Amino acid sequence: MKYYIIAGEASGDLHGANLMKELKKKDAQAEFRFWGGDLMQAQGGSLVKHYKELAFMGFVEVAMNLTTILKNISFCKKDIAAYQPDVVILIDYPGFNLRIAPFVKILNIPVLYYISPQVWAWKSGRVKTIVKSVDKMLVILPFEKDFYKKWDYEVEFVGHPLIDAIEQRETPDRDEFIAQWDLDQRPIIALLPGSRKQEIQTKLPLMLSVVDDFPDYQFVIAGAPGQDKEYYLPFMRNGVQLVENKTYQLLQLSHAALVTSGTATLETALLKIPEVVCYKGSRISYEIGKRLVKNIEYISLVNLIMDREVVTELIQNDLNYENIKRELSDILEGEKRSKMLSDYNQLIRKLGGVGASEKAAEEVIKLLE
Repeated sequence: MKYYIIAGEASGDLHGANLMKELKKKDAQAEFRFWGGDLMQAQGGSLVKHYKELAFMGFVEVAMNLTTILKNISFCKKDIAAYQPDVVILIDYPGFNLRIAPFVKILNIPVLYYISPQVWAWKSGRVKTIVKSVDKMLVILPFEKDFYKKWDYEVEFVGHPLIDAIEQRETPDRDEFIAQWDLDQRPIIALLPGSRKQEIQTKLPLMLSVVDDFPDYQFVIAGAPGQDKEYYLPFMRNGVQLVENKTYQLLQLSHAALVTSGTATLETALLKIPEVVCYKGSRISYEIGKRLVKNIEYISLVNLIMDREVVTELIQNDLNYENIKRELSDILEGEKRSKMLSDYNQLIRKLGGVGASEKAAEEVIKLLE
């Protein structure tokens, strides 16, 4: 079969690659054409556009790049029509993918959506587009199945693919890792400031503001796949180091982490590393978003899934030197650290076990049959 897959972010590239791997087991003659990244490219097939060309974050940033986004949507439609795939698989990335789905439906090509947009948080009107244009929706958060029932739309909960990705991780040798990245023997505090330049510029200086307060620890930046080392050089002072494209390995060897909101908060929890969640956006984007997001109390996936505060969230003006110092200190040792690690075990049980990527591939094949 011919599969056309669209992933517009680093996390989508990861889950898309694992899905492709499982599809190849079930369809030895599978042909892939996709929007994604290096991990999907490693599975074979034709890369149309890299997600680094697609990543625009926030209302202001999207507005400034609207012409580029519209050109990409138009090009994608033409490319799908020319390729004539047996199925189009959309992975998250709703601002783009929900503009593609209705077009694909008109072409009478099956549409499968893997990893639901966060319509339970905001833009619930998008559910109407999903119901009309998506033949099969695969969800990865347990509460999403009940949400869609309210719309009389049946979806499949396949489990969370991050569990698969983390199960496949390499277990690094600490001494080799330290030598490779020029680290020392102090316990590591990992800094995950995000994958986009806007995120990094906003959050990384705040994360680094507490370095001198924890001399017994070394602070290490997890470099994003889409950014070059040169971009991080101005931030690397006071002994701060950078590790490139080895976020899981860095986290496994870390004692704690400061993590930007998003998928990384869940990855850190699944690796059982105590964390403080950090979010700060442009003032305009934040104020607009605050008014649009409804019925949710948290921004981190960890707290959303558990429906209670497991990890502290420092949002917008609360993300400052004093709060980062206090919250980081609290999770380095003591009762709060122990409680968080215990809560992580409950989180993993709630998400189910391994096999999300395989289950997702099975649903793709079912749809094609």
